[in-house]
Amino acid sequence: MTALAAAQAALAAEHAAVYGYGIVGGRLSAARRAEGTAAFTAHRTRRDALVLTVRKLGGDPVASDAAYALPFPVRDAASALRLAAVIEDRVAGVYSDLVRAAEGPLRREAADALREAAVRAVRWRGTGVAFPGLAERR
Repeated sequence: MTALAAAQAALAAEHAAVYGYGIVGGRLSAARRAEGTAAFTAHRTRRDALVLTVRKLGGDPVASDAAYALPFPVRDAASALRLAAVIEDRVAGVYSDLVRAAEGPLRREAADALREAAVRAVRWRGTGVAFPGLAERR
């Protein structure tokens, strides 16, 4: 995978994450709402940075879909927490690919994003995984 293809995949995942956190935020308990808002903002910031990265790599940034299929119905706070963890796992996976494909500062940014997604997933799920971002290692 090229750095451009991996950056495009990360951008697509960030678009989906922003959408997903819009769903999550409406179901979180008041106690977790600030955490959801912070995650939403972090993903918007990463998304916007990736638009610039894709352009810098010579690509045309992938656009956001109008809507995304959810992996399960989100009807309450518990399912919102599950969705937030799934979002972070998926984002970690694409950043893992970007870490492998990139070099220099972009690789460092991808590693930082992978770490942040893994930490958020642990906070939402309450437990971690041995190799965040590497589904084949779970």
